[in-house]
Amino acid sequence: MRLESHIHSPQQGGVFIALLVLLVVGAAAGYWLWHDYQRFQQAPLVLSDRGINYRIEPGTTLTAIANDLADKGILRQPLYLRLLARERADANRIKAGEYHIPGGTTAVALLDQLVRGKVIEYSVTLIEGWNFQQVLSAVRTHPMIVQTLSESLSTEQLMEAIGLQGQHPEGQFYPDTYLFPRGTTDKEFLQRAYQSMQNILAEEWEQKDKDLPLETPYEALILASIIEKETGLPEERTEIAGVFTRRLEKGMLLQTDPTVIYGIDNFDGNIRRRDLKKDTPYNTYTRAGLPPTPIAMPGRDAIYAALHPADGKSLYFVATGNGGHYFSATLKEHNRAVNKCQIQRRKQRSE
Repeated sequence: MRLESHIHSPQQGGVFIALLVLLVVGAAAGYWLWHDYQRFQQAPLVLSDRGINYRIEPGTTLTAIANDLADKGILRQPLYLRLLARERADANRIKAGEYHIPGGTTAVALLDQLVRGKVIEYSVTLIEGWNFQQVLSAVRTHPMIVQTLSESLSTEQLMEAIGLQGQHPEGQFYPDTYLFPRGTTDKEFLQRAYQSMQNILAEEWEQKDKDLPLETPYEALILASIIEKETGLPEERTEIAGVFTRRLEKGMLLQTDPTVIYGIDNFDGNIRRRDLKKDTPYNTYTRAGLPPTPIAMPGRDAIYAALHPADGKSLYFVATGNGGHYFSATLKEHNRAVNKCQIQRRKQRSE
């Protein structure tokens, strides 16, 4: 019996060594890639300390975002961002919008921001006491609000365009500071401000005092707009509301200048005696009760005052010249107060 020895050829040994080398190199490369991927997740993007504003259009894929950031020199490894998003199941959860990516942002933080939709927000402030034309001007001149409502539209056509057909716009939009993303339309903004006013008015109406001479929330809105225009000092709101409430209850004319002014076309800033005598739907010196619509946008405090007027006997008030008013229960007392205030104002002008 002959034993045969199995001797490997030099060629077979070379193949084995080559495979071993490839395995070692592959393992080393894989280990390096794994560590590089881990470093990528925590390393900041290539940004200045100020960061950048970055806009993602609707329908943009994560691949397109990664490639674009790489083209801009912000992202070194776009493939890694795609892998990270797939690992986190974020690839299809990216929200469109305009983002501010601050300096020091990592890839992980960037994905968190894009998934949460934490976009840049701009603001518009609507001021208590503004009229509708001032509201419209603020909306139309804001560079980040998309204009879809033609300036040629009449007031009636504009209200119809935003879904409020047949409603008068005055006083219907709540004065507040509104935050919104780029791309918000004028229609969306006005609808939001309108809904805010309706919600607040409804909440306040539910908690109103009993036995008020107001039949509807809209009447409360009208009265609140007058209170807003008449009030110089916040602490006087409910007292002014009390005067108007008692006048309505007694059937007295409200005799308030802001309503007269609202009814004057192209008011020049100076109300005259003839203006008080000229009859218009808004002249509360010639017509009893509330005017037909609000005359401005009242804030929540003015709405509250209209629905919670202060008790008392005063039926008149006159501006003192320092932002406040002198309140009187009788016409005789009121006339004395008017004369005194006029003398004081003339004295102040002469000094």
